[in-house]
Amino acid sequence: AMLAGLLFGAAADPAFLRAAILPLTFLMVYPMMVSLDLRQLLGRGGGGLQATTLAINFALVPAIGYGAGLLFFPEQPMLRLALLLTALLPTSGMTISWTGFANGNLGAAVKMTVLGLILGSLATPLYVRWLMGAEVPVDMAAIFMQILIIVFLPMAAGHFTQKWLLGRYGQAEYQKTWAPRFPPFSTLGVLGIVFVALALKARDLVAQPGEVLVVLVPLLCLYAINYVLSTVVARTLLP
Repeated sequence: AMLAGLLFGAAADPAFLRAAILPLTFLMVYPMMVSLDLRQLLGRGGGGLQATTLAINFALVPAIGYGAGLLFFPEQPMLRLALLLTALLPTSGMTISWTGFANGNLGAAVKMTVLGLILGSLATPLYVRWLMGAEVPVDMAAIFMQILIIVFLPMAAGHFTQKWLLGRYGQAEYQKTWAPRFPPFSTLGVLGIVFVALALKARDLVAQPGEVLVVLVPLLCLYAINYVLSTVVARTLLP
């Protein structure tokens, strides 16, 4: 999907693909929401998990990203800013999909996504001004609209789909026959998002392949540290 997006974006004008981002995001998240138990989402508990996640997302990883920027790009402030934003801004719908693929706690992933998007939007201008002396405008109305479209709309559709299937086929038939049929559609959404993302940036990547190599090492370091750190913290502190 990455290679196909790169080739398509280099050969044709990919601008029209922007209109596909929201439908593909819905397709990515909705199938996972069909198996979500809303009681798990609305139930109490999980505060320690969310607090740990927020500490990693908005304290440890941004500090690592800022330090990596100083180390790798001491004379290139725009690349330092880009690395800081990469470390600071959380993911959105894809978090829910990956959690579903891993048979993880979907309710916790939904909470992380909503909290992360809201706090990330509020924290980003402050971090960027404090650390870089730059201004990053944030449209909070657009952020809440995005949360509505990529989280709550698929959640409502998934809930009503689950309710209809349970009413028609019963719990046993739903679990055996219908629930396993939805995750593959989420895979299509993930691959579609990857295709569109690469297509939209293809001409920049083809025009400046050296820039890819320049940012590759610090990005690999950032994500490797993030992965190891979050895994160790999770295995140590969380049940």
